[in-house]
Amino acid sequence: MKDLKSALLLFVFLTILLGGIYPAVVTIAASLLFPHQAGGSLVTDGSGKVVGSLLIGQPFTQAKYFWPRPSATGDFSYNPLLSGGSNLGPTNPELIRRAKARVALLRRTGVTGEIPADLVFASASGLDPHISPEAAQVQISRVAKARNMPVEELQKIVASHTEMRQAAVLGVPRVNVLALNLALDKVSP
Repeated sequence: MKDLKSALLLFVFLTILLGGIYPAVVTIAASLLFPHQAGGSLVTDGSGKVVGSLLIGQPFTQAKYFWPRPSATGDFSYNPLLSGGSNLGPTNPELIRRAKARVALLRRTGVTGEIPADLVFASASGLDPHISPEAAQVQISRVAKARNMPVEELQKIVASHTEMRQAAVLGVPRVNVLALNLALDKVSP
């Protein structure tokens, strides 16, 4: 009986400490030290209206925008409540059908040569807000044509929005699609 009482007291104590006090302290500290990140890295337009988050992909389908990775998040693309990949294996007919359809769509928009995998396959979370610099490069001619902009100007904008590896070794170079498209809207609405 003594052991049961000790176990229950420890359970209650740890539940309060780790289920209540610790999350509250971390939330408060994050809000004070990193308010932008703790708030979801939200992006606003010039009028203060929230247009998205730098952490969650957005569905862009118009020719004048750079397109993100495909999303496999259930009812609608980039649904943060249903985060996850398709879990389809490399020989699954449905994955092959989706990949062929995406490649065909990209070919119809004028993409020639090798198509980067991140424009064909969804990420594991289905919410990835980034594409590779190569994926941005293959879309430049479509976006330039749709916006009536010089390709060279668009290449400079993509280069300026390419994030390099963290600490020169972590991750890979990447381009945040939302940030890039918002920058384009400022230059060429």
